[in-house]
Amino acid sequence: MGDPPFSRTLIAGPPLLQVVPWVFFPAALVVAALVGLSIFRPDVVGCFLELKTWIVETLGWLFSSSVSFFLLFCAYLGVSRFGSIRLGPAGVRPEYPTLSWLAMLFSAGMGIGLMFFSVAEPMLHYGAPPSGEAHTANAARIAMGVTLFHWGIHAWAIYGVLGLSLAYFAYRHGFPLAIRSAFHPLIGRHVEGALGHLVDLLAVLGTLFGLATSLGLGAKQINAGLAHVFGVANSVVAQVIIIVLVTLTATASLVSGVGRGIRRLSELNLGLALLLLLAVFAFGPTLFVLEELPWDVVAFARHVGASIVFAEEMGSAQWQADWTVFYWAWWISWAPFVGMFVARISRGRTIREFLTGVLIGPTVFTLLWLETFGETATYLERFRDGGIARAVANDSAVAIFAMLELLPAASFTTGLAVVVVILFFVTSSDSGSLVVDMLTSGGHRDPPIWQRIFWALAEGAIAIILLLAGGLRALQSAAIATGLPFCIVMLVMCFSLLRALRQDRARERSFRVPAEAPVAPAAPQ
Repeated sequence: MGDPPFSRTLIAGPPLLQVVPWVFFPAALVVAALVGLSIFRPDVVGCFLELKTWIVETLGWLFSSSVSFFLLFCAYLGVSRFGSIRLGPAGVRPEYPTLSWLAMLFSAGMGIGLMFFSVAEPMLHYGAPPSGEAHTANAARIAMGVTLFHWGIHAWAIYGVLGLSLAYFAYRHGFPLAIRSAFHPLIGRHVEGALGHLVDLLAVLGTLFGLATSLGLGAKQINAGLAHVFGVANSVVAQVIIIVLVTLTATASLVSGVGRGIRRLSELNLGLALLLLLAVFAFGPTLFVLEELPWDVVAFARHVGASIVFAEEMGSAQWQADWTVFYWAWWISWAPFVGMFVARISRGRTIREFLTGVLIGPTVFTLLWLETFGETATYLERFRDGGIARAVANDSAVAIFAMLELLPAASFTTGLAVVVVILFFVTSSDSGSLVVDMLTSGGHRDPPIWQRIFWALAEGAIAIILLLAGGLRALQSAAIATGLPFCIVMLVMCFSLLRALRQDRARERSFRVPAEAPVAPAAPQ
């Protein structure tokens, strides 16, 4: 296929520095400024908290409406005539086996957050539901329905929109694997100019801050697990050390490449996560989990339906701002990272296969995971006075470990959970660094290794800074602040992709010639 159409005009520098200057250097400058401010003016970093409040109160409706639109858009493309289009030349086959593909995209797309909130969120909603009385059977049902809603198909619809757009323009039309490529049908060669630079820069910053949120959550949870297993002090200092160690491990994985380090770690990660899931299912209240499953799925479907018709059936506006809007903004801030990574590993699949795999596969696994962990915790809390809700109220990072210690084989499952969190931590960091490196290098699949190392270390630095600045609240605020501008970018991207698909179909029809064209009668003499 040769070099991408505008790679030569965008990339500058010697072989050891293959970057788009107007993307790489501004992003690096933001990271450097954040580091400097955290040292000399830590109060300025706290402005993320004020910005979050303004965004959720003023523009929460934009996130809710946009995410519902993304879901409907993916569903339309999947069932439409465009679904048979292959992401690549005719006859090309998928680059990775389906199981490896699903393992990599799930590890990148959920990972740490799912481990952190799978017990914590149901317990928090059980103690403070969006409506009704707390600590009741109805509160438990509401808690699980809301949790499934927040972690279900909407998140993967966001990733699907961006991943499909990038894969389509990269593998069908030979454009660089960069966010700007998706806007070529709308602005043409201007993607090489200031507008293209701005789009990619927003994607880089969204990825850095979205990943920093997850890395901060992961550090808190690893620290909580080590405190349970080995008695390690649960402190910010310990969490900073954890971020440093895991970032270095992720860097080593990143240097080895996608086919070796990232792929193998993702497969190992998924295998150990399945082992932990089966252990909790077997050692916990198995029958109770199975009995509650259909009720929870119905509650989940009701919330999805309400979101599509824009009905606000969950709690007050403030509750939705604190929970639903935060999640939608968090997923959007993750979209450049997950979407780019999914596009990177999805060459050769059809649009229908892509959307089915991205929307259905991870969603089903997520529902099973949340159902098993959430309902097990609910059972222990309701019928055995497990004290999980009290532990979560004090520190949400200990949620999963507070539950596991009440089950048989607690030492084994707790140790396994720590390993799974660490692996999720590593796979999120290494794949995120790869994506940022590709964005700042004009979409090249294999930029210089030192650039990957630079961005891996930068992600760890941002996570440490936000953790020191305000803990979980600062991390969440950063995710929401960076998710807002990229939400608008993604809405425009949908229309650009649809326009390109229609142009392709029209072009194909214009080239079709019937095998036996009828001969027009001769004109009368």
